[in-house]
Amino acid sequence: MRATVHTPATGRGRRALALAVMALFASTPFTAGCYAPQLALLKTGLDSLRTTVDTLTVRNEVAYRVLAETRQDVHDQRETLLATRATANATQRQTADVLDRLEGKIDDVMAKFRIQSERSGSSSTVVPPPASTSSGHSTGSPASPPLSAAPGAAEMFDQATADLTQGRYAMALQGYRDLLRVHPTADLGDDAQYGVGECFFAQAAYDSAVVEYARVDAQWPKGNKASAALYRLSLCQERLGRAAESKKTLEDLLKRFPNSSEAQLARVRVSEPKR
Repeated sequence: MRATVHTPATGRGRRALALAVMALFASTPFTAGCYAPQLALLKTGLDSLRTTVDTLTVRNEVAYRVLAETRQDVHDQRETLLATRATANATQRQTADVLDRLEGKIDDVMAKFRIQSERSGSSSTVVPPPASTSSGHSTGSPASPPLSAAPGAAEMFDQATADLTQGRYAMALQGYRDLLRVHPTADLGDDAQYGVGECFFAQAAYDSAVVEYARVDAQWPKGNKASAALYRLSLCQERLGRAAESKKTLEDLLKRFPNSSEAQLARVRVSEPKR
């Protein structure tokens, strides 16, 4: 009686379990097939991400290149500013020297005028007779004093400096060289030689300027233009691509003239990192 009651139920349970398993296996291909669109979508997203990364990489390379060019421009402008400042300082010193010499000339003229006035006031009013020739006739006027063969070194220097300041480089160059030729032992010799270098530097003829600035240090190593000539020499060497020589010249300047205005500029350039 019990077997008859439970047997159908047990059979129905087994059939239900078999049907569930069959349904599970039957549904498996359809479930796996649902992943294909998702994988395609994921692949599309990865491709888009890869494209975005490549775009950002290109932009970064462009940004780095622009930054490097900007740094180089800033470096060049700073060098130009330092050179301009050094030129302004040198020009200011030259102007002060010219004014000092002019004041000295004025004082000399005033002193001579005062002495002449005193002599004129104390001398008699008798006019000496005119000089006579061998035949006894008067010449009519006293003999004229001989004229100087060439202008003074200060006058030649002032004229050459004025030409340099106004951009007449050929005339300034000739004026400085004439001074060195006519007055080789003048106190303004180192100033004139430095002026020769300035004429070439102003025209960006750095190879010639190197030679002229080096002569200032060679012939007047303790002159008032030695430190300025060394600084200009280092600028020319750097612009000619001779960085090692330029650094050595700056170090020599700092060692020999540590308190000069050019030494302050040299310290900035020596400590500045090279790019």
